[in-house]
Amino acid sequence: MSKRLKKMKLKKFHHFIQLIFFNNKEFNVGDINKLKSAGCNTIESVVMHTHKELCAIRGFSDSKVDKIMEAVSKIFPTHSFISATTSLERRANVIKITTGSSQFDQLLGGGIETMSVTEMFGEFRTGKTQLCHTLAVTTQLPSHLKGGNGKVAYIDTEGTFRPERIAQIAERFGVDQTAVLDNILIARAYTHEQQFDLLIEVAARMAEDHFRMLIIDSVTSLFRVDFSGRGELSERQQKLGKMMNKLIKISEEFNVAVVITNQVMSDPGGGAMFVVDPKKPIGGHVIAHASTTRLYLRKGKGEQRIVKIYDSPNLPEAEATFAIDTGGIIDAKD
Repeated sequence: MSKRLKKMKLKKFHHFIQLIFFNNKEFNVGDINKLKSAGCNTIESVVMHTHKELCAIRGFSDSKVDKIMEAVSKIFPTHSFISATTSLERRANVIKITTGSSQFDQLLGGGIETMSVTEMFGEFRTGKTQLCHTLAVTTQLPSHLKGGNGKVAYIDTEGTFRPERIAQIAERFGVDQTAVLDNILIARAYTHEQQFDLLIEVAARMAEDHFRMLIIDSVTSLFRVDFSGRGELSERQQKLGKMMNKLIKISEEFNVAVVITNQVMSDPGGGAMFVVDPKKPIGGHVIAHASTTRLYLRKGKGEQRIVKIYDSPNLPEAEATFAIDTGGIIDAKD
């Protein structure tokens, strides 16, 4: 690895390596442009693609892909074990971003984590979109204020993003409204194909700039519309799984927090005598297995909302109460 590459990696691009900084006789500028058009903008993203996916790129043969993977593996070793101690050291790079509520943050062990996918599901008016707007602001706060000190990419699939709401929340935190709005990239998706294409675009932008969060509100709504019949369920789940896999890769590749909202449906088998709330999130096992942390939001008294740790690899099942006001997500008053 060249000294120039090391310098750029540490000072600007942190733990990922842009393809543009790697060039040899087997991996030329033309190949780089083809990889970028397919959504591979870093060395890590090349490693995260299968041989079959790379061969599908126009102009790439089996032998060409083999040579590229060989060159890439020299600076980014693949298929190798590391010690748990090394894994713990890498976890030190994880950033926890405040939700705006100290009670909510405490439930999460500090806040929304980078390098992971956090799913928030619940009925309408449970605070999902309000939480997304609040996170779009708190992510930009400096680290000493429990922020991520980075930009936000926001994919709106339901037409609920409101820039004026962002301005209100920015005022609460005492930050410049114009600067906050400028640091949020917003895209409106109308089909599940557009939603996936936006993920490829956002990955390219993250390779060029300093992002800390990707928000999708909501992740399943377009899939429910585009695949409505039972006969299309298998195809829907397959495409949903591909998209969730892409989100996992983005979170780990760029050290960003991926936050997705999800809808709920009545559970026909959940109406038993001892089941208090027979509802389940859309997406089935595909969403369940791809989400690192799952949060269930429900209504409380007045403007109060209750969040429950539904599933997490390291957090215990517990609940916290928060509230919504003009400044976004806040602590609930007793």
